Amino acid sequence: MNPSEPIDRLIAGLTDCRGKLLASIRTTILEADREIIEEWKWMGSPVWSRDGIIAVGNAHKDKVKLTFSHGASLPDPGRLFNAGLTGNAWRAIDFFEDDPINERALKNLSRAAVEYNRIQLKSKATAGARPKVHKSKTR
Repeated sequence: MNPSEPIDRLIAGLTDCRGKLLASIRTTILEADREIIEEWKWMGSPVWSRDGIIAVGNAHKDKVKLTFSHGASLPDPGRLFNAGLTGNAWRAIDFFEDDPINERALKNLSRAAVEYNRIQLKSKATAGARPKVHKSKTR
């Protein structure tokens, strides 16, 4: 099954403001980078990834929570993060019914998350490619 299908069903099933919010958030994230992919994880959460997880979206009773897995390491000049500010890695944005979505800032935050993932991936690749050490044999 295409991961976009359960996300489509989730959004369609949210007949209140949360469906519209999640749909708008989804569109904005996907527009930030053509290579961002959607996944369906953790028994029903939309996840957006590129070279690692960018963000997870969850519909709660009165809001949509968008959690960035490395949000604590990302620049946030648009001051979008308003939840989960005390953690070591994750940061979140709680969107409520009448909250406008700052599309420009959300795209920039998504792009920063992609760049963070790329840097981490390169760092891991470099760490794995250790130079060969030649040992001299002594008798």
